[in-house]
Amino acid sequence: MTMQPALLSTLALALGDGAHADGGHAAQAAGYADVGALQFAKASVDAGYAWLKWMLLAPLASVALCGLFALLKVKGRWPAAFTVGAFATAAALAVSLYFQWSPTLFGTHAPLAVPLADWITVAWGDGPLQAFSVGFGLYIDGITLLWMLFVTVLATLIALYASEYMESDVKAGYARFFFAVSLFVASMLILVMSDNLVGLYLGWEGVGLCSYMLIGYYATQPGATAAAKKAFIMNRVGDLGLALAIFLIWTNYGTVSYDGLFQAVASADPLSAQGSWSKAAIPFLLLMAVCGKSAQGPLFTWLPDAMWGPTPVSALIHAATMVTAGIYLLARMAPFYTQQAIGSEWAEPALLTVGWIGCITAFLGATIACGQFDYKRVFAYSTISSLGYMVMGLGVGTAFGGVYYVFTHAWFKALLFLTAGAVMHGMAGQVDFRKLGGLMKVPGFRLTMVCMLLGCLYLATAPFSAAALSKDIILYQALTSPVDQVRWMGWLGLLTAGITAYYAFRVWFRLALGPVHIEPGPDQHGHGDDHHGSHGHDAHVHHGGHGGHGGHGGHGHGFHPHAPGFRISLVLAVIAIGSILAGLPSYLEKSAGYNWIQRFVLNSTAWNRATAGPEHAEILGRDAHGTLFVLATGVVVLGIGLAWVLHAANRGLGDRLRASMLATPGLKWLALGSEHGWYVDQLYAAMIGVPAWIGAQLLAFVDRFVMDGVIVTAVGRIPGFFGRIFQPLYTGSVQGYALTMAGGIGLIVAWVVWIWLSGGAS
Repeated sequence: MTMQPALLSTLALALGDGAHADGGHAAQAAGYADVGALQFAKASVDAGYAWLKWMLLAPLASVALCGLFALLKVKGRWPAAFTVGAFATAAALAVSLYFQWSPTLFGTHAPLAVPLADWITVAWGDGPLQAFSVGFGLYIDGITLLWMLFVTVLATLIALYASEYMESDVKAGYARFFFAVSLFVASMLILVMSDNLVGLYLGWEGVGLCSYMLIGYYATQPGATAAAKKAFIMNRVGDLGLALAIFLIWTNYGTVSYDGLFQAVASADPLSAQGSWSKAAIPFLLLMAVCGKSAQGPLFTWLPDAMWGPTPVSALIHAATMVTAGIYLLARMAPFYTQQAIGSEWAEPALLTVGWIGCITAFLGATIACGQFDYKRVFAYSTISSLGYMVMGLGVGTAFGGVYYVFTHAWFKALLFLTAGAVMHGMAGQVDFRKLGGLMKVPGFRLTMVCMLLGCLYLATAPFSAAALSKDIILYQALTSPVDQVRWMGWLGLLTAGITAYYAFRVWFRLALGPVHIEPGPDQHGHGDDHHGSHGHDAHVHHGGHGGHGGHGGHGHGFHPHAPGFRISLVLAVIAIGSILAGLPSYLEKSAGYNWIQRFVLNSTAWNRATAGPEHAEILGRDAHGTLFVLATGVVVLGIGLAWVLHAANRGLGDRLRASMLATPGLKWLALGSEHGWYVDQLYAAMIGVPAWIGAQLLAFVDRFVMDGVIVTAVGRIPGFFGRIFQPLYTGSVQGYALTMAGGIGLIVAWVVWIWLSGGAS
């Protein structure tokens, strides 16, 4: 392959990211003369920060206490209190570190290394690569601190929300739920804060295990257990990629500790990577891991099915933990996508593969969301699409854009899922937005719908929002690239932004506006995890004793929506404020051309040197900043406008349009394809499930008719066969037995004599 210099100069994968915030949009980072040598500051070892271990120990203490309660089958609300307190402690410590060490306050400085304990030491020789040693410690740089902040703060708020949401399930399972949630957050913090790849892998496996437990929390529901197994198995595919990548990293560099590893990459001769298949495989194996954990490419279908878990779990998975782990891995290991690490022959395809997988996943997720009627599944597919944008951002060369979108997305996606949970909580588990409407007019739900409106505005990347700022940085980087393929990613990403605006407001218009219409869900007459209907979602409902709400068409007599309580409302309000504040510092404060999120990225392995882009980049022959603002705003307005026409101004028009498409042979595939996720699951069933079933039937045939029918039966019949042969010898006559013995002795003597005469005795 021939290396295109323009590609590596544009697609430095955040290692030379010059995306400056300017008027709400990114500056270009495309005009590098070359990628240049990698430079990483050696970590500053400071045992004085050992108090950070309590960020891990606090949630682990909650794990122990909640686990004890679950083991003893103790009923009560103490597990929720332990969990909220532990998470709040971790959040307070993260905020304390921010004010002591943050690059946004104190400028660029070396990463912080905090050794805690010896961990693994194995030696099987004295030569190179004949010993393996890794300690357990913390590695704090800009992106570590950023993840620590939003993971702990959002986990605290979500746990507080769950303390009310799960109250109708206060029994033995209540402690089990908070045990898994505590372990989930502890695993995520281990993944983010560890100073080596083995610690990262430990946390990586931990969040995968916890997602299995939480998605399958309602174990009496077959759909929940199937979804949990699906998530676990699909993530194992990605986990294999990470395990192999770690092995190849160790065999090539002799270490898995971040500080030594990145120093080794920076000091390596770029020519040494030429022709090395093991080094070239590393970025692709890492991408395989990202696809599994962050639901990208062909491994995305597990994430929508994760809706079987309780709604607070959905918020944790989609906002603060699990799916952001893949983006963290990609940003952390960004040096392995450079020609210095893998050679010029493979740097180009590795970078383009990252960008295209993210771009295509973003588009597919958005188009599938348009065909869903379950509002939680709409938000689930929106997560897949948003994660695609993040991966695409890291693939086209803006670590700032990708990481910034992780941060803003965490806030508004938590808000969307928690408002969805509040609606489900009050509507007996109803998740079909066609059976709800006018909720802005229902007492107690106005705050919920206003918060959902804010979340939808951010999901749609409304102009001047933090989400728009971060997503525009990604689009700017792509659309101003000199590389044709990257520009195509930018245009497809822009189209996806318009589709996103449409499906976000398709949900909100149907739920919030129009006449009040409530058809309660399947949990109208029951509580707890034994009453979850065919939608496969949790629902915990309290019922009023009086009649139906005035004007509620189509709902059962006596049903009264249960408005969110104080804790749920408080959490929604706080996260809504957080969503607004997430982007505010980018507009109010800059230093040396960098805003506050940018300095987190600048002070990390995701971005090792500052570079400047061209001052006058263009899109469609015009100034890039102004043109992108017009284009991005235009597609958002068109998307929201289309949703208004089809689902607000004329609420039945969207349904009639769908019916018309289903009746038109040339368009039927479009409606059904979007509704059924473009049949990816069915494709897996045909490619993997059917061959596996055929193989199982063949093995069953072999087992039943060959092993049992031939081998086992034959072995069992051999003694009977010889028994029938020798049966005549057993006559009961002593003389006959003596004659038989004499004959046998004679045969043995004859055999010995024959051997002696033939010389065998010598």
